Formats: sequence, C-alpha cells, structure tokens
Amino acid sequence: MPVTITDPDGLTIAPDELVLAIDIGGTKMAAGVVDGTGKVHQTARVPSPARLSAEDMWSALEKVTDEVLDDAGRPELKAIGVGCAGPMVWPDGVVSPTNITAWRGFPLRRHLMNRFPGLPVRVHNDAIAMAAAEHWMGAAAPHANVLGMVVSTGVGGGFIIGNRLIDGGLGNAGHIGHIVVDPDGPKCPCGGRGCLEAIARGPSTAAWAVEQGWTPSDTSKPVDAKSLAEDARAGDLVAIAAYRRSGEAVGIALASVAALLDLDVAVIGGGVVQSGPLLMTPLKEAFDRHAGLEFARRMQIKTAKLDQDAGIVGAAALVIRGDRYWNPKNA
Repeated sequence: MPVTITDPDGLTIAPDELVLAIDIGGTKMAAGVVDGTGKVHQTARVPSPARLSAEDMWSALEKVTDEVLDDAGRPELKAIGVGCAGPMVWPDGVVSPTNITAWRGFPLRRHLMNRFPGLPVRVHNDAIAMAAAEHWMGAAAPHANVLGMVVSTGVGGGFIIGNRLIDGGLGNAGHIGHIVVDPDGPKCPCGGRGCLEAIARGPSTAAWAVEQGWTPSDTSKPVDAKSLAEDARAGDLVAIAAYRRSGEAVGIALASVAALLDLDVAVIGGGVVQSGPLLMTPLKEAFDRHAGLEFARRMQIKTAKLDQDAGIVGAAALVIRGDRYWNPKNA
C-alpha cells in the first residue's frame, strides 16, 4: 500500500498529491504531472531550441509546462522537480549545459521559483534524475549500488551508492561522459580531449562515420545517429564500424567505473541505445576485455526500462523520494 514519505527536509508528498516534473536535454524538453506514487499522469514534449537565445529556451520551457498543466486541468501542485543537462552549480540550479549553448550560467531554479511562487523547486542533472528513476522503479530497482547512464545528444550519468544518490561537491558527480577513454582522441565540447562524450554521443558517432565517407542511403533522411543505425542494420560497413567504435568506448569507461566503485549494475538509456546490439554488443565485449578484477566483472549491464518517461520520473523523485535522492543540507 502506498505510504506518505517525509524526506529529511520535511517535504512530504502524499500518494494522491501531485508534482510538476521537468526534463531538459539537448534534444527535447519534457514536463509531466506525477503523483506521489511516481505514476505519470500527463506529459508534454517540445524540441529544445538549442541554437536560440536564453530567453527563447526559457519561453520554450514555459510553453511545455503550460501545456501539461492545462491538459491536467491546472491541478494544485506540491513541488517541482527538474532534471537538466549539466554541468551546473548545485543546489542553486544555475545551469551551463555543454549541449545547450544558449544557457551559460542560467539561473533556472530562480526562474522557476518566480514562476511558481511558494512551491519547493529542486534542480539536478538530467542523467542523475535518470539514475534516480531507474533505481526507484526501473531496471536497477533491486540494487543498492548503481550507475545510471544516458547516451544521447550528450553522455551523462549518476550514481546511487548504498541506496543513496551521490551528489559531489557541486552536484556534478556522475559525469561519466568526461572520462578520458582515448587521450589522442577528438576534442570534446568541455575543452578536454578524448572524452567518452566526444566519441560516443549520437552526433559524434554520426560525424565520425561521415569522416569515413558515410552518407545516408536514403538521401531524404538527416545525417544523424538514427539514420546511421538504419544503414548499419542494412549492412553498411562504415555505419557498423561507427557504432562499434562508440560501443567500445562506452565499454572501456564502464570497466573503469566498475573498478572504481564496485557497482552492482549499470543501466544505460538514451537515444543512441535504441540502436540495440549495434552499440550494446561491442560495449559488452569491450567491458569484458577491460574489466579484469572479479568484483568489477560482476557488474551487470542493462538497458533502461522507463524509456521516454525516465527523465520525468527521475525529476519527480527529487521531491517525492528526497529521503534517497536529495541531500538535506542543500534543499
């Protein structure tokens, strides 16, 4: 039977009460109305206008929140949880996503507090929200020590250790996308070189294939990871090699993380993972080659269970399950 949970800061969301959950990434913005059991009632999504101004980004966010609240009948809300691409200054909710160039030092939490006066607002990294979601009610639910990882427009992650979310000093713990997997590799948007994100994120996977001579077999389709996957399934050798390169990079990073943190499971989601075995087979092969220690090799690798709703459920978890997913020192 669902119970009301009070987190260490005293925020209580009863099972029949509602929160607004927001998921902001480089590809899309999404919002949902979620009850205290984690059930998603309404959702709305719009593309992220990443090449426009900060004000345009904020207007798009206002639009998607208005849409979902209108669809829900403008219900009474108890709190707002947000997962946004990072890095950020946390818990202040000042965001500077590497894949949303319009927002640099953008005070997202303050804007939301002004728009929804009187409501608690908690902002964390989107991949951390995904990790919380999969740990709360997804593929990692039975496990205490978890990496949740997103491979999409960017590559991010979040850690659950001992059934508690790990934040780090500024809330950026889990940025697995910026583990260096190839010191001589391509330059990363973060300023480093050879980061996992520079190799394995969707746009980078497609860009490498283009450098090797690939163009979509269907010229009406965009030059992106989805078209690349379609051609790889049809037997295009360059497309297959591109996914193998990215999968191997992810597998190497996972082997390092498994040795560092003695994890039970890594749950991987995001658009690039929709390619299935094209990415996951070389990923697991690389992990098996590079994870030498027995305790590291025990880490299971699973695909995410919650799919499109993971970001929304995870954002809601920040306020509904603050006992696990929010640090009481930083409310």
